[in-house]
Amino acid sequence: MARGPLSAGELAPYARDGFVLARGLFAARETDLLRRAAKEDKALDDHSFGRADGEGGVVRLSLWNHPGDGIYGMFARCRSVVETCERILGDEVYHYHSKMIMKEARVGGAWAWHQDYGYWYQNGVLWPDLVSAFIAVDPATRENGCLQVLAGSHLCGRVDHVLTGDQAGADPERVAEIAKRLPLVHVEMQPGDALFFHPNLLHRSDRNRSERPRWSLICCYNAKRNDPCKESHHPRYTPLAKVEDAAILEAGLKRFAEAGEVGWLDPGRDASARGLAGRKRE
Repeated sequence: MARGPLSAGELAPYARDGFVLARGLFAARETDLLRRAAKEDKALDDHSFGRADGEGGVVRLSLWNHPGDGIYGMFARCRSVVETCERILGDEVYHYHSKMIMKEARVGGAWAWHQDYGYWYQNGVLWPDLVSAFIAVDPATRENGCLQVLAGSHLCGRVDHVLTGDQAGADPERVAEIAKRLPLVHVEMQPGDALFFHPNLLHRSDRNRSERPRWSLICCYNAKRNDPCKESHHPRYTPLAKVEDAAILEAGLKRFAEAGEVGWLDPGRDASARGLAGRKRE
């Protein structure tokens, strides 16, 4: 079973680096059920879409607003994740959205340098008081395009974003200067590891040129005090019903969530699903 929320001591590097990696947050049985559910889930596949990376590759992903009662929702609502995020933000949190990144072997595309708040800023979120939990479904290595971060870059504040292919990436000139001063970290992960990171942390990933897929579940949370000032395609404050970590295995035994219960996002309608492709260049 998941090992419980991170302690204050374990979270200490977050303020300095903008991220903290929790090795083995979830047990093998939990992540095995998640992997099987995701890769057999027709609804997840049917609601997936691709984003060109500007380098000839395509990243496939699915996004949804509501965590639901299936296995994805149990990961997003479990105490190990939610209470860690509440300790980071010092407030009650609610589920902002989740996504499954499906970086397939050989064809999975790259992500340009970006900040998540570069997208969410447009949604009426006034402060960067959000946090994401990146959960490895498959092993993530340099060879299959693991996440890369610039440690401490969250302290630079929000960087303007411009289009790169179908993706909105941080201003490359500014990123190049930041990269001269801050360490680049390749976040290699095993299934069940979880990376908690700040919305202004600059991050990217390379194309998957290996024979192994790199899928990951990313659950994003907003602080209650940071309720957006306007309506958007992501929810305003909605109380989140936390569950015990044991609920993951219970949901996994029921296989995966029923289609339609999670509030899928449509790239033809929702800006986050488009990667800001529908917005004017900043």
